[in-house]
Amino acid sequence: MSNKNYKIAVLGGDGTGPEVVREGIKVVDAVSKSSGFKIEWVNYDLGGERYMRTGDVLPESALAELRKVDSIYLGAVGHPDVKPGILEKGLLLKLRFELDQYINLRPVKLYREQDCPIKEKGPKEIDYCVIRENSGGLYSGIGGISRQGTTDEVAQQNMLYTYDQVHRCLKYAFEYARKNGRKARGIGKENTLALVGKSNVLTYMYELWNRVFAELGAEYPDVKREYYHVDATCLYMVTCPEMFDVIVTENMFGDIITDLAAMTQGGLGIAAGGNINPRGVSMFEPIGGTAPQWTGKNQINPLAAIGAGAMMLDALGEKDSAEKIEASIVKSLNSGKIKGLAAGKMGLSTTEVGDLIANNI
Repeated sequence: MSNKNYKIAVLGGDGTGPEVVREGIKVVDAVSKSSGFKIEWVNYDLGGERYMRTGDVLPESALAELRKVDSIYLGAVGHPDVKPGILEKGLLLKLRFELDQYINLRPVKLYREQDCPIKEKGPKEIDYCVIRENSGGLYSGIGGISRQGTTDEVAQQNMLYTYDQVHRCLKYAFEYARKNGRKARGIGKENTLALVGKSNVLTYMYELWNRVFAELGAEYPDVKREYYHVDATCLYMVTCPEMFDVIVTENMFGDIITDLAAMTQGGLGIAAGGNINPRGVSMFEPIGGTAPQWTGKNQINPLAAIGAGAMMLDALGEKDSAEKIEASIVKSLNSGKIKGLAAGKMGLSTTEVGDLIANNI
């Protein structure tokens, strides 16, 4: 039993974001009662609706408050009437950079075979994790445009990494593989960490990544090292996902392959992720978008948000409670009451799915 108190910032965001977060809070509150810890939920009005009303994206006062919470629980951010890039850069990327959430953690786990679009692949084959560097690369926004609007226009964006960014990401990945790899979980003979890149083309960048990977690898003899090109990785995720244990990769490649991975585990409705600062404030979210076409219909799948809540508790040290939520998700899916994972095809409403998971805690 835990007797701790946690202050969690809630960013419900836009579209169906508040709907799925509401169910996640319901489930976390249910497990907190049985485990003895307490949650203080603090709601923040940040996202497209606020921007449309006020012109503010992320006020400095709100950012200062978010630096002091124990964790952030995010629904989704995006608005069809807001120009692309404003919310993504001004809110999501700014939070990641300002709070130094340099790891994006994406468990890829299939809970039941019927949800996988790949023939003859089941929960035993799809059970791995992707660690994405979250602070550098192309997403750092270094570059520019000159002679805009002419036939001589030049657009440039730099894939830039420092030694420190690469080293701390790979250090986290080795530690994660040691603690959470297949051998550590009792389902394999080895803990394996695979670096995914494109070293045959991006030679300068991956000279750095490969060298640091080898340097750090010498400190982790219990973790087997592998390397795969990113295009080959996409093939393997479909043809033989069982070969993966823990994957580590750079920012843009990680963004792309985790969406592919999500579809193999049943779709965006089940995929949760965390933006991690191992020594600071982290943020947890379903990886799907705002799904505005489903807003207010009570038909969006909340399982990814509920899974993100479990990840949040695990990061806070409430491992037993996180495992209870995951076990409840598995039990609820296997009960047959949840027919599918896509919005409108679950056989239950959003609130009914949340009730089912909470009641099975």
